[in-house]
Amino acid sequence: MPPVTPAETETPATPAYRGVVLAMLLLVYTFNFVDRQILSILAPGIMTELHLTKGQMGLLGGIAFASVYSTLAIPLSLLADRTSRTWVITGSLAVWSGFTALCGLAGSFGQLFLFRLGVGVGEAGGVAPSYAVIADYFPAKSRARALAIYSLGIPLGSAAGVMLGGHIAKAVDWRTAFITVGLLGVAIAPIFRLIVREAPRERSSGGTGVSAVFVILARKKSFWLLAFGASASSMLGYGLAFWLPTLMKESFGLDPAETGNFYGAILLLGGVAGVLAGGFIGDRLGARDKAAYGRLPAIAFVLAVPLFAGGILSGTVTAAFLFFVVPQALAYIWLGPVISAVQHLVPAPMRATASACFLLINNLIGLGVGIFVLGGLADVLEPSFGGEALRYAMLFSLVCYLGAALLMWLAAKPLREEWVE
Repeated sequence: MPPVTPAETETPATPAYRGVVLAMLLLVYTFNFVDRQILSILAPGIMTELHLTKGQMGLLGGIAFASVYSTLAIPLSLLADRTSRTWVITGSLAVWSGFTALCGLAGSFGQLFLFRLGVGVGEAGGVAPSYAVIADYFPAKSRARALAIYSLGIPLGSAAGVMLGGHIAKAVDWRTAFITVGLLGVAIAPIFRLIVREAPRERSSGGTGVSAVFVILARKKSFWLLAFGASASSMLGYGLAFWLPTLMKESFGLDPAETGNFYGAILLLGGVAGVLAGGFIGDRLGARDKAAYGRLPAIAFVLAVPLFAGGILSGTVTAAFLFFVVPQALAYIWLGPVISAVQHLVPAPMRATASACFLLINNLIGLGVGIFVLGGLADVLEPSFGGEALRYAMLFSLVCYLGAALLMWLAAKPLREEWVE
């Protein structure tokens, strides 16, 4: 990786350039979730052609990705803290996009599993360094809003993944969908590196490695409560995001394009509103009381549970859509406040590594376990509930949001004491 030159560390952080940086990071994050989410809309076709069970698809969507994505995030983020965050992000985008394209060539479960591992390797170096770049460019008073705008990549990328993947799969096949989105990401990588420069910042020294960062975080009660609260919510969030397209097909007979339009619209309307609301409300309330960064997500999770239950139990497509939109927004409110709070639990040179520690817990539990457990639970319930097994597996899993709400609420008070400006 080329060293950081003085010219790159002198990029003027004008408001206009900060906007450009944020837009490019958002674009990369959108591709991150396109490549991650597209598997869900393509799952029915993949299961049919490769003769896979829901449990096997849960492994492909969960642990095959999350195991390397979570663990490699720490060394890659440490590298980003010590060298160039923009180069790490660029390389990561090229790697995960290339492996996404290779998924279209898989001829068996084993091959697809290995290619999904490759996607996870690439994406490990994308998110945490991006959080740190945003923290470098944006002042603390507007950081939750900036991180919320960046987090729009989750609903935008997820929506694009299911909509684009669904239409390509219907018009051609699931293999072409993987290859198309993968090659698009590879093409974006050099453009990102040409536009986004390294922000002026203090480089971390040999004394601020993983162990030093972890020692600081280990002493902070708020970090553990936020991390496990986010993990509990992500178990259900990733599980619903992955399996909802399959539920729509099984319940209402929707084809891939119709399912993509249905879920994509929910993600765009609910997801975008929730992410933005969390960032703006979090900054506004957090300016008066840092506890708001924990309490706001807790309230949102509690409100989301009965609405999600209504959507899961709906008997028509229209009713399901109306029920799902609002809780989808509530489920995304946590992103801006919690991610911003984690940035403020350590000194500035440690931010990418601290974010990677948070993501390690969140993704290993939430992404690695949630999709697999929900799919496996549906397999277990099938003898009792038949074609309704996936619906009831989702319904039983709503307890995860209640657990997340409790942990976030408990994190509120220690946040006041452990906050670092």
